[in-house]
Amino acid sequence: MAERVHRVVALNGSPRKNWNTAMLLEKALEGAKSLNAQTKLIHLYDLNFKGCVSCFFCKTKKNYLSGRCGHKDDLTEVLELVENSTGLILGSPIYVGDVTGVMRCFLERYAFINLAYDPKAFAVRTQGQAVGLIYTMNVQEEDLDAMGYGPIFRSHKSLLERLQSPIVEQLFACDTLQFDDYSRFHAPMFDEAHKKRVRSEQFPIDLKKAYDLGRLLASQSHSQAHSQGHS
Repeated sequence: MAERVHRVVALNGSPRKNWNTAMLLEKALEGAKSLNAQTKLIHLYDLNFKGCVSCFFCKTKKNYLSGRCGHKDDLTEVLELVENSTGLILGSPIYVGDVTGVMRCFLERYAFINLAYDPKAFAVRTQGQAVGLIYTMNVQEEDLDAMGYGPIFRSHKSLLERLQSPIVEQLFACDTLQFDDYSRFHAPMFDEAHKKRVRSEQFPIDLKKAYDLGRLLASQSHSQAHSQGHS
């Protein structure tokens, strides 16, 4: 494996490039840059890729230690970039109770190449990326468990921790603004005035949390890159 670079990569799992999720990811990368990390934002909806195709290339005796996916598509370079970076931020809106399909596909590919199939170890490698998980959604934070979201978010965190990510942090941006102009859409269950008030009052706080998250991951990943460079 190539020496890891002090780099934080952010993956946008939203089809929107300039709305809630993307804005939070950009702010997180701004925080990482403040600690001199290299940064890159990738929009998953721009790529042509699938989830795991069960080729089991990564589980063959010849290849399993490499941690490489054998299926070649637009995600191949992304996985290599992530592998050689020390920080990773995944951002996704919640669609129908879970992360978007493209983010789920990424998680399958990212996780499976490091899944050991070994009773003595869950992960192939003992050192992963410091990971931040950013979720955007309509529901209020106190309703996450009632909506069934809590177990999903906890399962993501648990999986990444078991894959040996040295730090896994989550940020929840709740009750987010969906549209610039609610009058154009049939969405009577939402109060436009309330949504815009949350946008003006709470979303700046969420952006600050994202910035701090980026700094946290960059500080962790910088230490990781430094230690690897002197190992």
